[in-house]
Amino acid sequence: MERHAPMIDEHKALAAARTGTTPTIGLALGAGGARGFAHIQVLEALEELGLAPVAIAGASIGAIIGAGAAAGMSAAEMREHALETVGKRNAVVNRIWSLRPPSMKDALGGFRLGQFNLERILRAFLPERIPADFSDLSMPLKVIATDYYGHCEKLIEAGDLYQALAASAAIPALFAPVNLDDRLMIDGGIFNPVPYEHLFGMADIVIGIDIVGGPVGTGLELPNRIESLFGASQLMMQSHLALKLKLGPPAIFLRPPVNGFGVLDFLKARQIFEVSEPVKDEVKRAVEAQFALLSQRM
Repeated sequence: MERHAPMIDEHKALAAARTGTTPTIGLALGAGGARGFAHIQVLEALEELGLAPVAIAGASIGAIIGAGAAAGMSAAEMREHALETVGKRNAVVNRIWSLRPPSMKDALGGFRLGQFNLERILRAFLPERIPADFSDLSMPLKVIATDYYGHCEKLIEAGDLYQALAASAAIPALFAPVNLDDRLMIDGGIFNPVPYEHLFGMADIVIGIDIVGGPVGTGLELPNRIESLFGASQLMMQSHLALKLKLGPPAIFLRPPVNGFGVLDFLKARQIFEVSEPVKDEVKRAVEAQFALLSQRM
């Protein structure tokens, strides 16, 4: 890993000598449930290069990880929190149990799929470092939700942060829609799975991270109803992404190798971190290449 650092430092020096500034980075973190732990690897790679994004856009789990970064948490802190909470079955049970006013059913919103109250779950599981309001973040955070009846995306940049994150991550058929400004919101990944275009003009280099994935199998086994629902959503989101990339890609677009994990595989946090480790070198090489291009244009 160390072999990348001298190159990036050289490019920083070139940029600083010519413009007095270091090229800025905008980071778009995509939707994908538990696969989103790979986003922490991307943030860690940037930290190892001595870089930090100036703005973050996120959908669903990407918005949640982005909120941690925008609140000033390091990648190591986010990794540790994930492993100590959702990465351990007993910790998950204990935190859910802590929700219990006045009953478990009331705390979660009900036990049937599609009725879980995600905002209350997020307040129980997310680290205390994440503030209640966007105004207390250390950098701009753009959270994407989907307006169910408006047939469009909803860009959230101010107000109640936990409500926004719940709206962005409200996976259909699993979590209840979130009422935001008298509109019903569902998972932002449905309409915009990697919202990199919202960072154009805000940074010199925009990085998009796609963890949507797609159905995995031999092509012969029949998926169950939940697998069919999630798989169809993945195919729809990948179709959307393919069109977006043709119309206007970000400077860097990466897909960590986490497709073998499911949306709800949070208990496999450690395995996801292990499998996604190679994306750190991909990030470093891609950023180095972009710094080199920028230095040539100056």
